[in-house]
Amino acid sequence: MTWTVDPEPYDSPVAAALWRAYYTEVSDRWYRLHEGRATDPDELEREIAAYPGADLVPPRGRLLVARYGGEPAGSSGVRLLDHTTAELTRVFLYGPMRGRGGAALLVRAAEDAARALGAERMVLDTRGDLVEARALYTRLGYTETKAYNESPYAEHWFAKRLRSDRDSRRPRSDRDSRRPRSDRDS
Repeated sequence: MTWTVDPEPYDSPVAAALWRAYYTEVSDRWYRLHEGRATDPDELEREIAAYPGADLVPPRGRLLVARYGGEPAGSSGVRLLDHTTAELTRVFLYGPMRGRGGAALLVRAAEDAARALGAERMVLDTRGDLVEARALYTRLGYTETKAYNESPYAEHWFAKRLRSDRDSRRPRSDRDSRRPRSDRDS
């Protein structure tokens, strides 16, 4: 099976299903940790409707969907915060798709999309309980940084300089070394 990642309209049925799955998972995880219950269904519907992803469209953003064997498997989004800084958002894979290299592929595709939008730096926020996400971002070269927003759920902020095409033409010894990713890497 192979992965593909392509732009997707934020309001497509595929994007809507991925947003619902993502938001349900992270919301339920927070409520179970802090209140011992799942998200109230009415609250879930309000929050999903309140943040449809309309900011993830060109020329200031992009929503990407990963497919595994042709089937929707996950998403990532990027939006410009200013002329040189983009924010990574909505990095998600359906549970059965995890551990197959898709998350790293989605983040790298979002980095490419951010570069295409003119960004030189990527930032993101995440929660403390999302340890898998924090480990992924660290492995991909993101470093913890000062808070850049006041999101009530953000507990960790990360940043990464995005290499330009000019940087990628430097001799290999001057660049980060990266081994090829197999389907079994996450």
